[in-house]
Amino acid sequence: MDLLKQTDYDVFSFLERTPDLVCIADREGFFKKINQSVIDTLEFTREELLARPISSLIHPEDKKLTSRKRNKLFEGEALVNFENRYVAKSGKVVWLHWTSIYLPDMEVVLAIAKNITVKKQAELEIEEKYKKFKSLASHFKASLEKDRKYLAIELHEELAQLASVVKMDLDWIRHHTPDLPRPTQTRIDHALGVSDLLINAMRRISFSISPNMLEDLGLHDTLEWLCNEFSILNGIPCIYESRFNEDLLTYDTQLDFFRICQEALSNIMNHAGASSVKIRLEKLNDEICLTIQDDGKGFELGQQKITPGLTNIRERVASINGQLKVKTGKGLGTCVCVTISSELYQ
Repeated sequence: MDLLKQTDYDVFSFLERTPDLVCIADREGFFKKINQSVIDTLEFTREELLARPISSLIHPEDKKLTSRKRNKLFEGEALVNFENRYVAKSGKVVWLHWTSIYLPDMEVVLAIAKNITVKKQAELEIEEKYKKFKSLASHFKASLEKDRKYLAIELHEELAQLASVVKMDLDWIRHHTPDLPRPTQTRIDHALGVSDLLINAMRRISFSISPNMLEDLGLHDTLEWLCNEFSILNGIPCIYESRFNEDLLTYDTQLDFFRICQEALSNIMNHAGASSVKIRLEKLNDEICLTIQDDGKGFELGQQKITPGLTNIRERVASINGQLKVKTGKGLGTCVCVTISSELYQ
């Protein structure tokens, strides 16, 4: 069959004036028909484009992928929404968005493409800005955690130790001066009790500011400890469940999950009026899911004033490119669900 016969391509005359790139190619990978948009976009003459293999125009980084897609096209799989790059005669890179079908009876490929170069350039600029902002956010988070760690060490190693010295001195006075008046002994006993409370509070605050346990024992043990501490302090049962290998998460993401749980538990303590709490970390399909659920009074979404805690959670989730869903209603409790793509950590 003579592929160049005009009778075979009468329909092509209707597509000559479209701004889209329209072409017919043979199985050997050469153009047989092209409209003016192909010439204008790739900047070669019609004769030059018909004389050279199409693969020579494809960007080097896209040649293998384009070849695989082309082979599948010959196997009967239509090519839809495929994007690749071409190099124009001037050296300019052009992005094209293709829809192609193979006509086995005629042994030709009919293809239509849109020039999406401007759109792609805008997307790449946005992606680059996003990477810069993400890097800046990571820097600020790292700087903040460094300051928190320093403050935690000062609380635990300096102030808590000083409070321990005061306690030891008071204890020495009580044991070595038994003849002190009864009111004085009572005050010393009271001061000893307050010293214990002060030391425990400093240790608790130190952990809250910078959880060294996260580095030493990992995320699961740290969240389990956090739940137990919440239960002891508030008298509200708090359970931690996990079906997930924490080693798949970077330390920074583990720290973000810990901070999210902290904020959520603080919200529950201050606003929920809950009688039980459950934290669950698991992998579902291609997502890693962190869920904090309570059986408190809940609230109506859109009517409740946004709390600083919820704002902090949203910012944390955004910084790790995650998704946040809050399910709640009056009398229905609240479920805070954070999901991230597991592909980012494999």
